Amino acid sequence: MGLVYSTEAGRMCPQCRQPTATCVCGRAPARPAGDGIVRVSRETKGRGGKAVTLVRGLPLDDAALAALGKRLRSACGAGGTQKDGVIEVQGDHVDRLMALLQAEGWRVKRAGG
Repeated sequence: MGLVYSTEAGRMCPQCRQPTATCVCGRAPARPAGDGIVRVSRETKGRGGKAVTLVRGLPLDDAALAALGKRLRSACGAGGTQKDGVIEVQGDHVDRLMALLQAEGWRVKRAGG
């Protein structure tokens, strides 16, 4: 088994051992197709007790996902990131994000407790 993640380049393709963004073999693992429902959840695991709101299941490419993530984070007045097809927003903003996504026409469900 070879290198699967690098702190410099991120995820690596298992076939050609290049970063997935510059994969030469074209077999970089794609995101699994969802069921058309966006799931919003709150999580604290591995974050020192700090709450983070996660948005999963958006069938968007990386550029569109980053743009949507920026709009959602600015609407909440919080920081966050977007990685591996998941938007993370710092803080507990589940209700606000659900309302914003529904206003944009997405089918949204609350996931988790």
